[in-house]
Parts: sequence; structure tokens; C-alpha cells
Amino acid sequence: MNFFKKLSPFYNLALLYFVVSFTLRIVLLFHPITQSSFSFIESLKIFSLGLVSDFFVFSIALAFLWLYLIFISNSKYNKPYGYIILAGFLALLIYIASGKSIFDEYGGALPKIVLIFVSLKTLLFALFLFLPKHRNKIRYWLFAFVIFLYVLLILQNAISEFFFWNEFGVKYNFIAVNYLIYTNEVIGNIMQSYPVIPIFSTLFAITGIITYFIIKNSKNYIDEIPSFSEKIKITALYAVLFITALVAVPGLAKTENSKNVFVNELQSNGIYKFYLAFQNNKLDYYKFYKTIPNEKAFAILKQELPAISGKNTLREIKEDSLEQRKNVVLITVESLSADFMKIYGNEQNITPFLDSLAQKSLLFTNVYAAGNRTVRGLEAVTLCLPPTAGESVVKREDNKNKFSTGSIFLQKGYNVKFMYGGDAFFDNMQDFYSGNGYQIVDKSSFAKNEVTFSNVWGVCDEDMYNKAIKIMNAEAKENKPFFNHIMTVSNHRPFTYPDNKIDIPGNIKSRDGGVKYTDYALRQFFKQAEKQPWYKNTVFVIVADHCASSAGKTELPLDKYRIPALIYTPGAKPEKFNKLMSQIDVMPTLFGLLNFDYHSKFFGCDVLKTDYQPRAFIATYQDLGLIKDNVLTILSPKQQIQQFQLKLNEKTGISPEFQIYYDEIPLKSKNQSLIEQTISYYQAASYVLKEKEYQFKEIANKNKKLYANVRD
Repeated sequence: MNFFKKLSPFYNLALLYFVVSFTLRIVLLFHPITQSSFSFIESLKIFSLGLVSDFFVFSIALAFLWLYLIFISNSKYNKPYGYIILAGFLALLIYIASGKSIFDEYGGALPKIVLIFVSLKTLLFALFLFLPKHRNKIRYWLFAFVIFLYVLLILQNAISEFFFWNEFGVKYNFIAVNYLIYTNEVIGNIMQSYPVIPIFSTLFAITGIITYFIIKNSKNYIDEIPSFSEKIKITALYAVLFITALVAVPGLAKTENSKNVFVNELQSNGIYKFYLAFQNNKLDYYKFYKTIPNEKAFAILKQELPAISGKNTLREIKEDSLEQRKNVVLITVESLSADFMKIYGNEQNITPFLDSLAQKSLLFTNVYAAGNRTVRGLEAVTLCLPPTAGESVVKREDNKNKFSTGSIFLQKGYNVKFMYGGDAFFDNMQDFYSGNGYQIVDKSSFAKNEVTFSNVWGVCDEDMYNKAIKIMNAEAKENKPFFNHIMTVSNHRPFTYPDNKIDIPGNIKSRDGGVKYTDYALRQFFKQAEKQPWYKNTVFVIVADHCASSAGKTELPLDKYRIPALIYTPGAKPEKFNKLMSQIDVMPTLFGLLNFDYHSKFFGCDVLKTDYQPRAFIATYQDLGLIKDNVLTILSPKQQIQQFQLKLNEKTGISPEFQIYYDEIPLKSKNQSLIEQTISYYQAASYVLKEKEYQFKEIANKNKKLYANVRD
């Protein structure tokens, strides 16, 4: 019984974790975003297997507590051992502080972190050594701090999981890993989106109360420090539990195999999901996915893109008519779901300008975003290739000198710019676009008097458009056409924007307000543009980067990828294109409208051509989907393949071309032809990137001087 009490710090913290995890699952189960009902068996699976998974995950997390507790003793401060150990700490501290330690070879913040840690250890050891009368008190407060930290992290993780679910409808994934990298923007976003001070004040108060009760029931460990033999028993017991957990956690994750994604997400452990996302941010297609011989992949792809040959997508695009050297403004709108627009059934009138502009444009009614992050949307309209597994090309190290939308315009003698109201460092946009021939205009380019409103993401859309008008007026005087890609920021949490612009106050911080202000700012941009001499010679392309949410009952819910897209040419006759198409097709279609002759490597197609074969690509960072012939085929890691028949879930009062909701019914008999087509697209895209076959080398060699000037 006495030995059991020595384990009290472990089981008291574990009990807290189980209670918090159980409560969190209940909260998430009844959250509005959890658009699903659950059978008794599914509910049982969520809570039983979920809690078992929690037990083993937390067993691993207790390693730090075990490491701290096992080294608590008084004997190490006896003479001469105490002085020898202190001398060792001091020698290590001097070595690290010298600036020539092994940690300095890694650079970054690591040497400072290690220096701070060793300094604290040295200071604490000295206090225990030279102040024996205060040793128990110091040990008590240090023990209290460690317990407080564990309680804080348990509660903080639960809050983080709740807010992540509130945003995305899933436990931690790849996005959560990215959030750790861009801490300034993310922390700023949290500060502006939520009542942080009340939340954290409450969090610290509750943490303090819980810590008090845990210490009260656990301090016998430091009051009567376990003997050496007892520590051996504790270590042996924990070692068995730790090793078992290392095997059990991945095994339990394999049971997350329900057809209802919400069941899998609720059953999963958030901490382990984060670990998996961190591990899988780079996915080698050939290692994780079903493959076919490369020759066969490109042979199948040739049926879709007849002009290609060999193991690449290079082909010549020839037009019969004279090229139109018009200016082009591409606007990718942040988080603009199709169902925000009136034509797709929205009754709140939050996109009045876009609704009116759509009636005057070439409107693509059946477009799907490639992914659910901004970098995926930017990749789609810039590189025009399917979304490959893992991180977007925008954020990869090998992201420069790619065959891109900008490279075509550079070849044609255009000025090429990427404009972003925030810091282009975010999501690696600066590195990607500057490395592909674009000049960058971001928040750092704004004078103080050009900023009327900003939040953590950058200046408001009106300020960005005002800046863009100034730049385009200057460009128009250079006697050469321009291509400007503008990325908006206002339709993003915290959804703050200037007051007195729309009928929804900015301090409400609502999604509807963000959408309506974005639409309002776009109207103001066109009002200004219409007055400029370059306006009538300009084509405007407007497309969403991704939808507002990606959460759904299935891995790839189609309605969460359906986006608006249009091409507006002043004076042109309005048209509608109703066939299925992908975000990667928008810019190749524009090039066709401009009658551009060029050599293309794009996987995207001119959808207005008679030989276009309708299909669309939708993906997460690991599930790769192809929509074709009313079937959704999904490739997943571990060579898994799923297929779903798409059954329209028709909503009344909406025209057929604007229906976006589908039931995804598992196919009983797999369509092998569509499976091979899906593999061919994604395998070929992975191949050309891996083998550097998607470079801008042909054009770069012909235009070295031009390209170098633009990059500088």
C-alpha cells in the first residue's frame, strides 16, 4: 500500500487527463460542426477505444515526470559527490556558453535553449547543495511547478483541441503543425478572434485549484522520497507501461476505420494525431501510395492530354487567332465557398457585387478547389498541377524556377507581380513567388498613409486594392502589359474590417461580415479600376483559394471544395460554362481566351476546347481525390483506395448547375479504369516534381536576362 502511494503523482495526473478527455469528447460530439448522428456501437467505439488510446498516449507523456521524479534524492548532495556534480554542471555551462559547442553547429535557437536549461539546472543544484535547511521547501515548490505545468498543458491542450475542432471539424492535423511554425500570425489571430484574457485567466485559476488538490494527494513522494529499490520498481513498472504504449498507440489508431469520419476523429487522440501530422508533412508518393509503372502512368495520362510524349507533360499549345496582349488581374479570394453566393442558394445577400459580376462574366459554375489551405489554392492557379501528397509545393525547399502561370506571362513580356496585404513571409509565399519570377508587393511595401486598417493578417482588402490601383497606373505607363496576382486577406478569422462599410459591424467578428466586406472591397476596386485608362484592356480573373471549412462526414466532402470562379472581360458577352472542372484549369483557360501560343507543362487544361475531358482534383495533405464520371476516387497512404458513387442531394430553388451537395455512396465493385486514371495523374505529378521535370528551364534559357531582372 505504501508503494502504491509512491505512484500517486502519476495516477492523479492520469485521472485528470481521462476526465478532461472524456468531457472534451462529449463536447465535440454535440458541437454544431459535428454534422452526424452516431449509432450505439459507434458511440461505444468512440469512448471505449478512445479512452484506451488516451491511457497509452498519456503513459508516454508521463516520461518527463518519471525522469524528474526518479532523480529526486538527498544523497547526491553529500560530500564530495555534491561538489563533483556541481563542478560538472559548471564545466558544461562554460562549454555551452563558449559558442563553440556541438549545439552551435545546429544554429537557430537551440544553443540558447540548452544554455537556459543547463543554467537553471546548475542554479537549482547549487541552491539544494548550499542551502540544506531550505531544501525541502525548494523541492516542494519545484514539485508544485512541475505538477502545475502538467495540469496546465492538459487543460490547454483540451482548449486548443476544442478551438481547432471549431475551426476545422477535426482533431489536430497538418494545419496544426504549420501553426507552430507561424506563431506570430497564429497567436495574433487568436488574440484578435477570442477573448484571450478571460479565457487564460480562468484557465490559470482552474489550473491552480486542480494543482492544489493533486499536490495534496501526491506530495508523499517528496515527503518520503522513495528508496533506491523502490525507484527500481517504479522504473521497471513504468518501462513496461511505456514499451506497451509504444506498440498499442499505433495499433489503436488502425481501428479508426469507420466510414464516418467524425467517428474516427472523435475516437482519435489529439496528441497522437499531432505527432502523426508532424511526421507525415512530407509524403513520398512512391512509398505511401498505390503505384503503377511510370511508363503506364504517362501512357494513361496521354489519353487525357494527347499532345504529351515521354515521361513529362510538355506539349505545344497553338491557337488559330491573333494573340491578345491584354493586362491580367488574378484575384484569389480568401475562403470563398460557393455557397456564400446567391446563385448557389445563399439567402443572406452577403456577396451582392460578386452576384452581379457573375451575370456579366464567363462564369464557371462547377469548379472544385484543389485543397483546403491557401497555399493549395495558390499552387493550383500558379503551377496548374494536381495537389501532390504532403506539403504544398509553395512551402517546399524545391519550389523555385517552376513552370508557372507567371513564367508564361514572363515569356510574353509582361510585368509579373504577386500582391498580398499581409507579410509574404507567411506560408513561404515570399520565397515561392520571388523564386518563380514574381515581384513581391506585401505589407512591407505600404507607406504609413496607405494603411487605413489592419489586423494580424495584414491590411484590409480596400487598402490592398488601393495600392494595386497605384501600381497598375504606374505599370500602364511602361508600355508593356502587366499580370498582377492579388491574394486577399479580409475574409479570415478574426473577420475584422473597417467600420461603416457594410451593415455588419466589424467588431462582431462574424464570418458573414468577413464575406460581405470582402465583396464590398471588391466592388470599390472595380469602381476605381473602371476610371483608369488600362481598364478596358484588362481581363479580371476571380477565384476562391479554398472553401471556408473542410469539415464533413466523409474524407473529401464535395460541398467543402466547391468554389466560385469567373473571368470578366469588360465589354465581352456573358457566358456560363457548366462542365466539371478543376481550379488548376482556370489559368490555362484564360491563356486560351487570350489566344496564347506557348509550350505547356501544365496538367490544367483549356476547358473551352472541344477535346476537354471533365474531371476535378480535390485533396487534403494525404487523401488525393479525382472526381470523374460521377465517381470520386480517393488514394490514401498505405496503398489504400476508395471509390464513391456520387448521388446528387438536390436542394429546391437552386438551378441544376449550381447544386453542390452530393451523397458519397461506397462502390461495391471498383472501377479499375478510374483508379488507374487517378493514380496516373497523382503519380505523374509527383514524378515530374521529384525528377525536376516541372522546371522553367526552356523559357528561362531563352529569357535569362528578363527572368533575372524580374527576380531581382
